[in-house]
Amino acid sequence: MSIVLYKKGEEALQRPHEETIMLIDIHGHFTTLPESVSSFRNAQIDTFDKTGLAPDIALPVISDKQITDALESNQIRVMKERGVDLTVFSPKASAMDHHRGNEQTNVVWTKLCNDLVHRACLLFPQHFVGACQLPQVSGQPPRDAVIEELRRCVTAHGCVAANLNPDPSGGYWLDPPLSDKAWWYPLFEELVALDVPAMIHVTGSCNPHFHTTATHYINADTTAFVQFLTSTIFQDFPTLKFVIPHGGGAVPFHWGRYRGLAQDMGLPDLSEKVLKNVFFDTCVYHQAGIDLMLKVLPSENILFGSEIFGAIKGVDPTTGHYFDDVRRYVDQSEHGTPAIRQQIFSSNAQRVYPRLKPFLACRAC
Repeated sequence: MSIVLYKKGEEALQRPHEETIMLIDIHGHFTTLPESVSSFRNAQIDTFDKTGLAPDIALPVISDKQITDALESNQIRVMKERGVDLTVFSPKASAMDHHRGNEQTNVVWTKLCNDLVHRACLLFPQHFVGACQLPQVSGQPPRDAVIEELRRCVTAHGCVAANLNPDPSGGYWLDPPLSDKAWWYPLFEELVALDVPAMIHVTGSCNPHFHTTATHYINADTTAFVQFLTSTIFQDFPTLKFVIPHGGGAVPFHWGRYRGLAQDMGLPDLSEKVLKNVFFDTCVYHQAGIDLMLKVLPSENILFGSEIFGAIKGVDPTTGHYFDDVRRYVDQSEHGTPAIRQQIFSSNAQRVYPRLKPFLACRAC
């Protein structure tokens, strides 16, 4: 194993990392968009709330320079500092906003967000490949409009994944669980047909009990896993793949609980019941959390993700390093080996995201 130099500001660290590994971050969001984008959404929803109608408001005009400036000084800068080669890039999750508006407003909003991500990927193909948000609406099955946008993004924009919200109501869980065949299965069929995984990702919380990133996200991650465990989804869709972000919510810490639950319910072991179809990213922002993931979960089910920039942006005063510098934790984990790091940083992503292959081939040309 060779040593590569890892730089962060004025600091230079020697970090173990195999030179042949392409480090793929499967969890990135376009969180640094110009303010005019969110202003458009607020105006759109304000008019809808007053009239009950989807307004005909001009889309914001965003130049290539604005996109370039937003990314080069933020995501790309940090990717270079931390040695991230490629990010699976999607719209800002907390702004997907499925609990507001109706299908018409949310289709317009979703297309705007997905198109801006696509432009970022065209401007910086060496750094980004797209994943799309879906125009879901609370209280409405994810049907024609959702499937149409998924197809558009995968076939026309080259997206390699989609973000799927199991709770479009924003923390009130008003829609049926993921196991509901009439509600969810048409979308699952399309995911399988397109051969793209879905990342489980809720948006903002409007329930005052649940802070968006501290509680609502983790609740959803854990809830989705249990719905996978207690349903027949993967019997019905053997090749369907889901990525549960944020380390899987509470799942790794309570792995024994879920193994015991499966046993008590007469279900197969987790390795048979869910682990052929469910994967977890490493958006966990302390060393002990990553150590736990690597100790408890099979390494073939862990994918590198750091969410540049996401929920946590500050420096950990106990270490002097950024909380979201996840690569540092994976590199330093006592449960990691060169082979395990190869899986987490690169090969698992290439297996779970099969549509990455053409982009990786282009990078190698």
